Amino acid sequence: MSLSRAIRLSGAALLALMVVCGGTGIGAAWLQSSSFARQDEAASLLANHELADMMHDAVRSDILAILQAADPQSGLKRKDIQADFDDHVKELRKGIAADAAYRGSADVEAVTSQLAAPMETYANAAARIFTESENDPAAAKRDLPAFFVQFRILETSMGKASDAIIAHAQETSANARKLGTYAMVLLVIVLAVGVAGTFAFVRMATSRVVRPIEILAGTMRELGSGNLDVAVAGADRGDELGDMAKAMLAFRDQLQAAEASKRAQAQLIVESLGTALTALAEGDLTATVDADLQHPFTGLKDNFNSAVGTLRTLIGSVAESAATIRTGSDEIAHASEDLARRTENTAASLEETAAAIAQMDKRLQATASAAARTVDRADGAMTTVASGRAVTDESVQAMLRVSESAKGIDDVIEGLDKIAFQTRVLAMNAAVEAGRAGDAGRGFAVVADLVSALAMRAEEEAGHAREQLTATQAEIGTAVSRVQQVDGALSDISNDVGEVHRLLADIAADNLAQSTSVTEVTTAVNSMDRATQQNAAMVEQASASARNLASEAVGLAQQTAKFTIGRGGHQHARPAAAPAAHAPARPAKLPSPAKAPARAMPAIAVAAGGGDDWTSF
Repeated sequence: MSLSRAIRLSGAALLALMVVCGGTGIGAAWLQSSSFARQDEAASLLANHELADMMHDAVRSDILAILQAADPQSGLKRKDIQADFDDHVKELRKGIAADAAYRGSADVEAVTSQLAAPMETYANAAARIFTESENDPAAAKRDLPAFFVQFRILETSMGKASDAIIAHAQETSANARKLGTYAMVLLVIVLAVGVAGTFAFVRMATSRVVRPIEILAGTMRELGSGNLDVAVAGADRGDELGDMAKAMLAFRDQLQAAEASKRAQAQLIVESLGTALTALAEGDLTATVDADLQHPFTGLKDNFNSAVGTLRTLIGSVAESAATIRTGSDEIAHASEDLARRTENTAASLEETAAAIAQMDKRLQATASAAARTVDRADGAMTTVASGRAVTDESVQAMLRVSESAKGIDDVIEGLDKIAFQTRVLAMNAAVEAGRAGDAGRGFAVVADLVSALAMRAEEEAGHAREQLTATQAEIGTAVSRVQQVDGALSDISNDVGEVHRLLADIAADNLAQSTSVTEVTTAVNSMDRATQQNAAMVEQASASARNLASEAVGLAQQTAKFTIGRGGHQHARPAAAPAAHAPARPAKLPSPAKAPARAMPAIAVAAGGGDDWTSF
């Protein structure tokens, strides 16, 4: 059976198990819901019957109340009692009708069907007493015993109905609990079956699918790590995993065949290249690889043969160029010595120039420093002038405030003058009234004269104060004008000092720029001096390197003579005598230069008699 068919059948079995579990749960829930509904109906019936029993007692209370309402001292109103009676009888009939309509129990139906007749008799007896209590109270009291007889008859019937309804409610509750227990047991059984079925499915899937896949994955990891002898399990299965195992087995066989072919080819490559490399190590550059190598190793064979051919050509060229290099290096050594002497003279001139420029730089820096100090002093003068202008501004503002205050004092003096005038008028009026009073007003007349005299004196003093205040205001105006003139003079001084400050700043900036330029020139000259001295040292090193190059060229020719390049046997290079060593001219006062980095020297073609060209240089 294939895995897909097995998985479909297992899925169908699990689906059927889920349907059974779900159906069982739904059935159990429906049974519990039905039992709860019946229990609710029984509880509603019991509550309704208890309400009807209460209305039965309420009607009796209404009868007693209506009989007591005949006494005016009772405070009861017939209208209110009548309304309560009608409501109680209505609720009683409604409750009895609901009891009789219940069909959930035969016992309950048997007793509730017997309630309607005594209830109507009881209600009619009560209504008759209500009617008689209004027209014939004595008759109403005579019918009261018969009413109580009907009350007890209905009470007996209501009690039997209550017992039946309570028994029915208890039975309904017991049945509900029993159904709940049955549903719980059934759900537990179904859950156990579902868990067992799921466990069986998982175990089957693990044994038939997951475990074989893990084994195949381990086999693939072994193959990936290079173990081509690993055993492939599951090739005898008839499902998809068996097909995968068969494919993996074929893949392993192909890898084994490829590995065997690779080992054989590698052995052939090692043998052919080993022979050629051995000949190459012995100096035979005519050795090549002639073995028939398979793709992609044919490229290796061609590349090796091409590299050996290139090396053979290169060794030949090196042998031919060694003599030329030896001659050129000797001429370079002679030219370098002459260049060193010329560089020494140039270095001495640059050193003297650098010393003169350094002295010029110091003098310009001193001038720039003095100009900067002069600018600072000008800044201080400007600050002092600004402070003076601020003081004059504050003086002007203070005098203006004094002038405003004087104006206020003038208003006060004018008010005092008016008060003195009115006081004098009042004193005159008082004197007139004292004159009219005769002898009794003489003392008051004397006081009025004194007050009038005092008022006249106050007017005179107010006039003097006004004159003094006017003079003071005039002086204040003059002082303000003078202070403003001083402020204008300070403003002119500030402008002049600012112009001087700008001129000094320009002078300082120009001196600083000149100092900077001279400093840069000094730096450039010093750099040229150091570069010239370093060039002299480098020329000396170049001369020594040229002599070393000539020696190395001789050695290179001797080494190339050891190789066989297929031109009539070995190619021999004639060693030349090393050039005579010339003592290079050493420049004076040369600092120890930094070692110049090695660079590849271009090929120089030097003809015979080239010494004249180097001398002119």
